[in-house]
Amino acid sequence: MNAAVRAVVRMGIYVGAKVYFIYEGYQGMVDGGANIAEADWESVSSILQVGGTIIGSARCQAFRTREGRLKAACNLLQRGITNLCVIGGDGSLTGANLFRKEWSGLLEELARNGQIDKEAVQKYAYLNVVGMVGSIDNDFCGTDMTIGTDSALHRIIEVIDAIMTTAQSHQRTFVLEVMGRHCGYLALVSALACGADWVFLPESPPEEGWEEQMCVKLSENRARKKRLNIIIVAEGAIDTQNKPITSEKIKELVVTQLGYDTRVTILGHVQRGGTPSAFDRILASRMGVEAVIALLEATPDTPACVVSLNGNHAVRLPLMECVQMSFAGNLNTYKRLAIKLPDDQIPKTNCNVAVINVGAPAAGMNAAVRSAVRVGIADGHRMLAIYDGFDGFAKGQIKEISWTDVGGWTGQGGSILGTKRVLPGKYLEEIATQMRAHSINALLIIGGFEAYLGLLELSAAREKHEEFCVPMVMVPATVSNNVPGSDFSIGADTALNTITDTCDRIKQSASGTKRRVFIIETMGGYCGYLANMGGLAAGADAAYIFEEPFDIRDLQSNVEHLTEKMKTTIQRGLVLRNESCSENYTTDFIYQLYSEEGKGVFDCRKNVLGHMQQGGAPSPFDRNFGTKISARAMEWITAKLKEARGRGKKFTTDDSVCVLGISKRNVIFQPVAELKQQTDFEHRIPKEQWWLKLRPLMKILAKYKASYDVSDSGQLEHVQPWSV
Repeated sequence: MNAAVRAVVRMGIYVGAKVYFIYEGYQGMVDGGANIAEADWESVSSILQVGGTIIGSARCQAFRTREGRLKAACNLLQRGITNLCVIGGDGSLTGANLFRKEWSGLLEELARNGQIDKEAVQKYAYLNVVGMVGSIDNDFCGTDMTIGTDSALHRIIEVIDAIMTTAQSHQRTFVLEVMGRHCGYLALVSALACGADWVFLPESPPEEGWEEQMCVKLSENRARKKRLNIIIVAEGAIDTQNKPITSEKIKELVVTQLGYDTRVTILGHVQRGGTPSAFDRILASRMGVEAVIALLEATPDTPACVVSLNGNHAVRLPLMECVQMSFAGNLNTYKRLAIKLPDDQIPKTNCNVAVINVGAPAAGMNAAVRSAVRVGIADGHRMLAIYDGFDGFAKGQIKEISWTDVGGWTGQGGSILGTKRVLPGKYLEEIATQMRAHSINALLIIGGFEAYLGLLELSAAREKHEEFCVPMVMVPATVSNNVPGSDFSIGADTALNTITDTCDRIKQSASGTKRRVFIIETMGGYCGYLANMGGLAAGADAAYIFEEPFDIRDLQSNVEHLTEKMKTTIQRGLVLRNESCSENYTTDFIYQLYSEEGKGVFDCRKNVLGHMQQGGAPSPFDRNFGTKISARAMEWITAKLKEARGRGKKFTTDDSVCVLGISKRNVIFQPVAELKQQTDFEHRIPKEQWWLKLRPLMKILAKYKASYDVSDSGQLEHVQPWSV
């Protein structure tokens, strides 16, 4: 919420508006007085990394009554406020909509009581309302993610990861209760992200006889040498008779039926706390800026709207259309990956599908492999794992991989299969021989830019080697997020969180010493995604990237900007630099320039983040993104193989070699042949990158003049279901 507050205040000031804080939610609006205070640029400094909200929030009975709303209207009018930006859950937003509907009636009543004059009624005739959804339940439709959901998932996953390590020593069953009274989103997504054995949700009561089924499943998993069972329960879980299913009830069941050592952990308010994740900070900053623009463009006829993210596309939706979302897609994926049918119930396709990791390691690769293997087995294929990239492929390091082999992989960082940057070009003969020897009917490649280049090389070799005439699909996984054909790649979110956490610590160290500027070098090759988005999430003063050329004058103006900043109460600076943004303006050069120019005003420190950006446990976003997108890739392979069944068909067309990516708000398969035109091969980046539109946003929030392109936004859209 704080990132949203910061963005609204700074964007508001930037466009020349007066911005007011209303403290303690609607209660503060009703009470007025010191609860409504003007905000300035510095009021929102260093709040990005703080959880909760600095302006407080309260449930308010008074605002539910008309006289409460009358008082609130009076307090707003005294300060000439007619634009309201509300950050909250569905209750807060419904309240705002009612307030807006009643506005003209409230004004007339205030005029009758002599509290305002006739002119004021005309001058302040309309109230504009824009909402942002801040609710960890993610129970709003039309929004892919509400502000706070990702951070809540971080808390849950941290706890689960910690519990999982205790199970290495004791064989135990854990029942975890997570928040969500009417909405099982957190329970479902955390179950997906940790590979839980069973999950209970309010939206999807288990069928009759679930007690028996669950116990069978738990004992089967024990028999497969799984030392730990995890059962996740949403606090609002119910059975088909609408009776609550409590964590205690589940514990009793497991203890009496199976005699397992069982513990209950109720996560409670831990989920609302802690520092916000990188995703939430970027989401909230984008929403905050978008909200101010929506208010500026609002007319008396536009309905109250919610700014939200659809795919990664900022949209505006009518507030009252946004209630309860469906999450059938997630539930389906969870069921397919958690529950294996007995072998004799899976119709066999007699196809062999191989999975390979290529390029540098990225967090979330293992989740993608697990998902592909399990979906493939459920679809009746024989799954093969190729170890150590194309190098291992050529040497024949290929083994069948089973359902249980990939158990517990979702939370593991790096690449368990092993990965290398080697390209297939040099080994085409050997790889073709291995494809023939293992009769591989389809190939799933999980990796970064090398995987993309490798796919191009295999595709080009089809004429010479008919072994390569099989369906091939690539799932992008690289911290750099530089694969053409996809807005996101597996591993980039985890790297972004690492950068953001490090920047938080560094900023904190500077709050003691004062007047210090940090220069931080991030990875990404020539792609500025990590530097740019890290800068947005950490509240940097500047981020130097290759895609936006800069010269000595820009460096000079940044130094002057920081010199000015040191005169205010915010006496520290943060500058990010992508590792390859310029061959001459190196991190050392920039550090030395800043040190020289800042003499007597600020001192400098530099920090190269290096390979810590590739490691670490994957973030919830990367676990789920990896799981879903890889399952989708497997479904594509199954569909392709089905077309060819019994016809001995050779796949020679472009549409059988694809990159699977997310673009705007759709999941799409794009032939690599078509993506060639969109690629800058020398610098290993796509020619057009969506996140460059967010550059001005970072500059505006750091007090630079910049022009923000609003051509995309503006039109109210209607809610559309979107799912991976």
